[in-house]
Amino acid sequence: MNTMTQDILPGENKGAALKKVKAHIKAYIIDVLLWSYIVLAGWKIVYEKAIIGARYSNFSWDQPLLSLGLGFVIALVLFFTRVSIGKAVNGLYERNPEKTVLSEPFTILGYVIFAITFVSGLLISQVSIREFLSESGLHGAKRIFLALFNPNFAIIQDALFAGVETIYMAFIATAVALPVAFILAFFAARNLMNGSRLTMTIYSVVRFLLNVSRSIEPLVWAIIFSVWVGIGPFAGMLALSLHSVSSLSKLYSEQIENISDGPIEAMTATGAHPIQIIWYGVVPQIVLPYLSFTIYRWDINVRMATVIGLVGGGGIGTLLMQYQGLAKWNEVGLLVIIIAAIVWIMDYLSSKIREAIK
Repeated sequence: MNTMTQDILPGENKGAALKKVKAHIKAYIIDVLLWSYIVLAGWKIVYEKAIIGARYSNFSWDQPLLSLGLGFVIALVLFFTRVSIGKAVNGLYERNPEKTVLSEPFTILGYVIFAITFVSGLLISQVSIREFLSESGLHGAKRIFLALFNPNFAIIQDALFAGVETIYMAFIATAVALPVAFILAFFAARNLMNGSRLTMTIYSVVRFLLNVSRSIEPLVWAIIFSVWVGIGPFAGMLALSLHSVSSLSKLYSEQIENISDGPIEAMTATGAHPIQIIWYGVVPQIVLPYLSFTIYRWDINVRMATVIGLVGGGGIGTLLMQYQGLAKWNEVGLLVIIIAAIVWIMDYLSSKIREAIK
């Protein structure tokens, strides 16, 4: 027994030491990145606002590189004190953990970081109350708003047709995405794919592709498909459909991962085929949430269809872009009213349908 203990303990001590080293490295990286950010943001604020009085200056790579170097030095010095945020976050202060950077009086550092971030955001966003309240700006805004609230009903026929086109474009995109997302969701659910190394590889690949396609906004996909298939509702439908596949697959797969394991274990014990287990053990538990997610996605697609039309995706958005480019604000006012009505009606209908399903 003693021999076994002697054999095990060195390995355990070595593993614990390695884990502790990794935690310290992670803590130091956190400190370096944080202090580099504080130096860079503070430098931009002090240099641009206090010294040269500009809202922003041209960006150059020497600024972040120098800030990273200074952050490296500052983090190295403070790493051996109780002001290391990385060590405090990772729980590496074994003595008096309550007296660290996360506690009084060091919490003032959090307020400093927030203040620097807020002021930096104002500078980078070029916020100017003077320009917002300038006489010329207010006069232009008044002229546009008066035109918007005086819509030109002469184009009502074209506007209504474009609105119907938008609704059907969103509907077809959702209908096309639904079966694809339904199938992919099973391959993107960890609890169904953790049986072997092959299935986990498939799971990782599917998840990666879904994350990549979902990270690209429908507006960008609409631009790509507008070049691919030409400007029109088909490009918009493809953009909405592709993004809907990735979004619905994520929602569907997360719902699958939250199902009850009881029916699956019972069917597995009887020797049922995997497809039978999925069809009779998984699908009945997810069908109602699936319907709710799908209807909600159609609601989102209707909203997005009006936006992607601005880049050639068809529908009422394209018509809106045309009149806006010609500065015909009375026509734009009518289109805005129709878009608002479409979104309100679709939101009302989808909420009623989801409520009925629940």
